[in-house]
Parts: sequence; C-alpha cells; structure tokens
Amino acid sequence: MTARIYLPARSAMQAGQSKEKWVLEYEPESPPRIEPLMGWTSSSDMRAQVKLRFDSKDEAIAYAVRNGVAYRVEEPKFSQRKSVSYSDNFRPGRVVPWSH
Repeated sequence: MTARIYLPARSAMQAGQSKEKWVLEYEPESPPRIEPLMGWTSSSDMRAQVKLRFDSKDEAIAYAVRNGVAYRVEEPKFSQRKSVSYSDNFRPGRVVPWSH
C-alpha cells in the first residue's frame, strides 16, 4: 500500500496559480478488470477511490507517517515563462528589426 503525495496541476481554464491543496492518493493494488455482463470497468481495490486533501505537504507527510503508509512525494514543476508585452514589438532598441 503506497501513497502518492502531489500538488495537482491547475486546470486549463485557469489563468493564475492553482489554489489546490496537496493530495494524498493511494496507488492501485490491483489492475481494473472488465465485467463480462455489461462491459464496465471495475476494481476490487477500495483505496483507489480515496483522495485526501491537505493544506500543506508537511501535513500530508505527517498523516502518512502517523498511519504507517509508505509514500512518495512528487514535487510540482513550475514553468519558467518570460513575460513579453505587445509594446515590445515597437521598442526602438529591438534586437530583430520590424519586418513590415
């Protein structure tokens, strides 16, 4: 029984930083199977449905240690974006001259 602690990525509909909380999610112990009657996907692993949310990474780690759950922490990867404004296209000291 291993748990994954991570900070979820922001939705594509959001413009700013994600305001989500840290999530502790159990990894599946058995693969899902297809039921023969209806063709639905099912699983006998009840912990796959559990997602616990915490305000900080330390709280999630403390919960895992307190309950004897093996865990791994996935640190968030933030992109390094360069802020460019529209007015920079018309700047007099522009490196690449305006072409049209």
